[in-house]
Amino acid sequence: MAKLWGGRFSAETDALMKQLNDSIRFDIRLWEADIAGSTAYARALARAGLITRREAGQLVKGLRAIRAEFAAGRFVVQPDDEDIHTAVERRLKEIVGDVAGKLHTGRSRNDQVATDMRLFCRDAMRTLRSDLCAVQSALLNQARAHVRTLMPGYTHVQRAQPITFAQWCLAYFWMLARDVDRFQDCARRTNVMPLGAGALAGNPFGIDRATLAQELGFVAVSQNSLDAVSDRDFVAELLFDCALLGVHLSRLAEDLILYSSAEFGFITFSDAYATGSSLMPQKKNPDAMELVRGKAGRLIGNLTAVLTMLKGLPMSYNKDMQEDKEPLFDSLDTLSLTLPVLAGALNTLCVNAERMRAALDPAMLATDVAEYLVRRGLPFREAHHLAGRAVALAESKGLRLDQLSEQEWRNLSEHFAADIQSVFDFARSVDLRDVVGGVSPRAVRAQLRQAAAWLRNVLRRSS
Repeated sequence: MAKLWGGRFSAETDALMKQLNDSIRFDIRLWEADIAGSTAYARALARAGLITRREAGQLVKGLRAIRAEFAAGRFVVQPDDEDIHTAVERRLKEIVGDVAGKLHTGRSRNDQVATDMRLFCRDAMRTLRSDLCAVQSALLNQARAHVRTLMPGYTHVQRAQPITFAQWCLAYFWMLARDVDRFQDCARRTNVMPLGAGALAGNPFGIDRATLAQELGFVAVSQNSLDAVSDRDFVAELLFDCALLGVHLSRLAEDLILYSSAEFGFITFSDAYATGSSLMPQKKNPDAMELVRGKAGRLIGNLTAVLTMLKGLPMSYNKDMQEDKEPLFDSLDTLSLTLPVLAGALNTLCVNAERMRAALDPAMLATDVAEYLVRRGLPFREAHHLAGRAVALAESKGLRLDQLSEQEWRNLSEHFAADIQSVFDFARSVDLRDVVGGVSPRAVRAQLRQAAAWLRNVLRRSS
């Protein structure tokens, strides 16, 4: 088949140049979007009177046949298929004859690929949201089972205050909820149709873009033809959302890796989500989580590649933009594999509640000691200072904070009384944090209800 653009050329394309230029090896993934856009465009040409209804019917029937070939894995790429658009048009001509040449009337590969990419990204974000919700559902399941499972909370990787495993799970639930929101917001900006912008100056044949957009499920049409063919903000934004999600998943994985170590022993992974050592028979490695953590760098790199590609481009379309696809596809493929694995690992996680409780240290209740004094009328800064002196005294004597005698407490301050020992109750400390978003069982149960309602609402909107 002659090249779509070959009329003014007299020499053949250099073989290496062809290899560099052709994108069929990766943009073939756009086949479904390309056929959907071409099908709608054939009908738009008929509405504009540029082709007959019979011709439009032939084109649509031929495109359906090509769709069936792709779906069945029977579509055969030919050596001269430069990209997915060329491949579909070549095959369409083989099926319906010369009428296939009318399909491209007023259309450029510039607005065609921009449309394909938006359709593809729109569908991909639907899948991403679904996979993310599965991870959130797994976190909710664990949280429901561990509302009263006490564990150390950490800042600076140092024991800080007692929390519950449910609160830890919900922290990541809401982190991922923001990721879902970002994908939904990105989908709204992606859902704008560039088809009808032509190469850069617009369509000269009176194509009804509003009806065309409606048929393809777009909520709006692009307002400027130059911007329409050169805009890849939606790709960069989607890659940013993927990269930030990767960072969040990496943080979750890092916690789980630490908690699964012998030094912590808080959790145990199912054998289905761990591997062994080729040398050391005793090893059970958290490789699934290490890979989740490692993939974050890949996701960040894909975003950097596309932003770097875009930063110096003049208006409007440039072939550099072909480089948006491989990073995008790679990020989507990475998440389509890691998210289900993470959901599975979370659902099958064994929580070692006794190890978590055993890791609690009375020194983690030093803040409660300060709060005890505040309830007795002392300013917090003075109370904080006295609690700090108590910690230092216990350390100097080689004692736990709760092992100081009543007299030693009184020597620190007359505001300490015999009931200071009531402070050293981890469950009580947790119960006192009874504010919205706090760690008390009542607050966590309320948070669980909100999280479950949020998840149901997202899944309902996505269905």
